[in-house]
Parts: sequence; structure tokens; C-alpha cells
Amino acid sequence: MIRHFIQNYLEPKALVLMYHRIAAPETDIWDLAVSPANFEEQLQVLSQTGEVVPLHELAARAKEKRRRKRLIALSFDDGYSDNYETAKPLLEKYRLPATFFVTSCNVGTAREFWWDELENLILYSAHLPATFVMEVKGGLIKTDLNQETEMSEELQQQHMHWKACLTLPTTRRSELFLTLWTVMRVLPDSEIQELLQQVRDWTKSEVAHRPAFKSMSTGQLAELANQQLFDIGAHTVTHPALGHHGLDFQKAEMADNRDLLQELTGNRISLMAYPYGHYNTATLQAAEAASFDAAFTTEGSTVNKRTHQHRIGRFQVSDMKGVAFAKTLQKWVQT
Repeated sequence: MIRHFIQNYLEPKALVLMYHRIAAPETDIWDLAVSPANFEEQLQVLSQTGEVVPLHELAARAKEKRRRKRLIALSFDDGYSDNYETAKPLLEKYRLPATFFVTSCNVGTAREFWWDELENLILYSAHLPATFVMEVKGGLIKTDLNQETEMSEELQQQHMHWKACLTLPTTRRSELFLTLWTVMRVLPDSEIQELLQQVRDWTKSEVAHRPAFKSMSTGQLAELANQQLFDIGAHTVTHPALGHHGLDFQKAEMADNRDLLQELTGNRISLMAYPYGHYNTATLQAAEAASFDAAFTTEGSTVNKRTHQHRIGRFQVSDMKGVAFAKTLQKWVQT
């Protein structure tokens, strides 16, 4: 009994930390951005632990079921340009390794991810028509904006402080945004882009090209890959919620993303992260078929002897100072 307890409950646990953006945007409804100042404080905490290793090393040790001490690995999702411009210099300063999971559809372009553009169009357009009507998959989305057609300072402040991941919408615009986001997220990218164009037409807006929301360039991606501290991982071509699609679709999204990233970097792409952390049984099959050594979810769980190699959990790091981050790490270790 005592031996079982030691092996299963007192074994050293590994943590994989998940970041998205290192930036201080005016609005962050999904709570995915960490300011550069707070990120540096977090790296200072991590550098003092002596436990940070490359993600591929942590995954290899997990697969072999061997680990004699707690390990921590860092990962970044999506491939925003601030990963290169802001995160990279700070990681180099503290000599901490990281893996960047890159969605390839926008690499080397000025395009924004659809969810960023949709947020900007609905929540922050200066003027919107009074009524929104759109047919999606045989269903009708209809919203009357009433007094919210014109952007006011009060409305803007409500949107800037709204956390969609924590609280219900507080305005008609935010209700419309969340409805559209929820419907669009499960669709293939071709259909998402068609609906996004309908939203642009409704708002009478052009395609958004805000520099702060662009992805890395091909040169930045290649430079990251060529540095010993950093690895590039797969994150699909178009960032679909994989579990809502069939096996062949998932295989293509993974393989095409992997092949392009290998071509751009000259390195084998051995790790995969599921967009939104969404997966099903077919997703695990697709990851294995693509020969990924390991694949990662967004489930907040430690890595232990019972962890599935293609279902490794990660903890989302929020915008907190070093002291709070250190306490949060200790809490995660006990999960």
C-alpha cells in the first residue's frame, strides 16, 4: 500500500506551461496575453528553479516513464509575431528553452487570425447597422443592436474589461460576437472566411491588417528554428477545432502544416498542439499517423506515468507578476 502511494502520488510531476502572446493589448477577452514586464518576472522565477527543459526532452522522458525530479517546459501557441519580437529576446536573456506551435496559414502574411478580426469588427467598429442577420448552416442569427450602433466610450470600456472566458456577455455587441465566434469555430476555414467576409460587408470594413496581430514572417520562423534554445511545433494549417471534423480532414491539417514547417525550417517537426485543445479519438489517430512524438492539449494537468503521449496537458499562464506566478506554479504541481 505504501509503495503504491509513493509510486503514484509522490512521483515527481512535470509541468508544461502554455503561452500565446507576449504583449499588452488594450483588450484581451480570452486572457491570452502576458505583458512583457510580467513575462520577464515569470522567467526570473523559472530560471531560479533549475527545472526548465526543452519540451521534446520532457516528452521523451514521459514516454520512457523516467523522471527523477520535477521538470517544466514552455510552449507558445499560434505563432504571433510578438513571440519572435518580444518573447525570444527575453527567453535568450534567461537562457530558457521553448517550443513554438505555429499555425501556418498566416505565416509571412499581414493577415490577422479570423477571431481577432471578428472581435475588432463587432466590438470596436465606430458604427454598425442596427440589425444583424446571417444564415449559418440552415440556422438564422439575428441581433438588434438598439442603442449600440454607435461606439461610445462607455461601451468601449465595457468591451475592454470583458473576459469572455470568465463572464457572460455584457452588451448586445458582445453577445453577437460570442454567438458568431461559437458558430464559426467549429467550421472549416473556407466556410469561416465566407462568413467573415459577410461580416465585413455588413460593417462596410476592409480586411484588417493590424501589425500587432500578424503572425511571424518566414524569416523569423526560420531564425527561431535555427537557435538551439528553440523548437518549432505543429499547430495545423488553419487552426480548426479538430474534434469537430473527420479523420481525413484532421490528417490533412496536421500533415500539411508539418510538411510546410519542415520545409521552412529544415528541421523535423516532432511535436503537435491541438488548436483550442480540442480533440477526439480520431485526433489521436491522426497525430500518431503523422508520426508526432507527442501531442498536447489545453487541459490543466501534470505529466505523470499515466499520461497518454498524444494527450499531454498544459497550464495556461495568465498575466500575473512573479510572486503570484510562483504561488500558481506550486498549486499546479499539486494538481
